[in-house]
Amino acid sequence: MSAVLADYGAGNLLSVRSALDRVGVAATISADPDRVREAPLAVIAGVGNAEAAARRLETDGLAEALRERVDDGRPVLGICLGMQLLFEDSEEGGSGLAVLRGPVRRLRAGRVPHMGWNTLRLTAPSVLLDGVDGADVYFAHSFACVPADPVAVAEVDHEGAVVAAVERGPVAGVQFHPERSAAPGARILRNAVAWSRSA
Repeated sequence: MSAVLADYGAGNLLSVRSALDRVGVAATISADPDRVREAPLAVIAGVGNAEAAARRLETDGLAEALRERVDDGRPVLGICLGMQLLFEDSEEGGSGLAVLRGPVRRLRAGRVPHMGWNTLRLTAPSVLLDGVDGADVYFAHSFACVPADPVAVAEVDHEGAVVAAVERGPVAGVQFHPERSAAPGARILRNAVAWSRSA
């Protein structure tokens, strides 16, 4: 199994690639739209600013390649900012890929950013999160998705419910960082491989 991480200048690509390597996935980092379009699994990882990231994806042709993947039923996994980029407009600025409907909003909480470990609660059946209901995973974000459709499969409590994961057809995303989430994170990445094979 191999995967490609879409390279739009995000800061955590190497750590995500290393985490995928540890679960047996030969992961590469590429800004080539053709490689992103054709890989068995495409991953949008990332930390940083949504507007700048969305602009870079569009400018480099990666946004079109990712949308074509989804249209063709080929799996795309978003991590943290990458999950937010699956959605539409963001209060941080810019527009995402819009492969899932709904906005991205700044967290309505007294403590922003949401940093550290939090406990997952599954809200729907999920291949991606099989075996990790109730596990603690690592978050670092100030914005969160507000899906317009029933695609959320997990949430956490951060002064109110926050969507932690989404899954629909060939599209999935996690707001937390599996590459920083120890054994539960490794389980999720292994699940992502199985999910991508069946998407």
